[in-house]
Amino acid sequence: MPEGDATETFTALRPQLLGLAYRILGSLADAEDAVQDTFLRWDKADRLDIEDPAAWLTAVCTRRSLDLLRAAYRSRVSYVGAWLPEPIHTTIESDAERDLERASSLTTAFLLVLQRLTPKERAAYLLHDIFDTSYGEIAETLEIEQSACRKLVSRARAHVAEAKVRQRTPAERQDQLLAAFKAAVTSGVTAELATLLSDDVRLSADGGGKVPAARKTLHGKEKVLGFLAKGLHRFWADYRWRVAAINGSRAILLEQAGTTVAIVTFAYDEDGKATDVFIVRNPDKLTRRDPLTIH
Repeated sequence: MPEGDATETFTALRPQLLGLAYRILGSLADAEDAVQDTFLRWDKADRLDIEDPAAWLTAVCTRRSLDLLRAAYRSRVSYVGAWLPEPIHTTIESDAERDLERASSLTTAFLLVLQRLTPKERAAYLLHDIFDTSYGEIAETLEIEQSACRKLVSRARAHVAEAKVRQRTPAERQDQLLAAFKAAVTSGVTAELATLLSDDVRLSADGGGKVPAARKTLHGKEKVLGFLAKGLHRFWADYRWRVAAINGSRAILLEQAGTTVAIVTFAYDEDGKATDVFIVRNPDKLTRRDPLTIH
């Protein structure tokens, strides 16, 4: 394979490799490291012996992501407060059903469910159900039998289905919630937002021990609304509020003096009510501003 063709092949597959690595790791920085390491392996490989470049690159990227995941587990043991995935600004290339379905696997809620799976369950499920990889290729990548691979996917699929996190909520409903959330925080009046939250709504905040943030997850509508109206109202009312496309859905981005200080995303139930409020405040996770083309 000529050098130019090899580079073009990798460049064309990079959005998919980055999407796979990000879903496995929950960190864009780590995902980019995995993809870069994959490129270095590709650059040094004897590509004449590689029959299927896409399968080869996917396998290498998956294995490298799993290696980085093991290291990430060790660092998260000492993480202060709730850990949430790094938010990413996303673009969806079309309104095709497949693209929308794949975008739903980028939401914060879905990524958190993946965190509860074993590393191999996570990789097998993503490769098969999100990226349409055959059981044979997955088994070879994970170095297990196909029967074991099928069991991994089945268990992971059951966990994801039970969590009910892949809801596709209409944009109009999302915008209604975002507007009500902003009104509740800036004015302290929560009546409209209360109608858009589930009774058992949860609020999780990730400050990483670097900025003030709620250390424990808040449970229940009363506690969440009280925190917004009496807690955040004092500190967030003067921020600049923007609506942005984050992790495949509509979200709130808050800025102060041109710096992003918080990103708020939501999870929804089948009725379009918010079941979770996710607030990322850790400044290390708020540095990316340009939208990504990620598959």
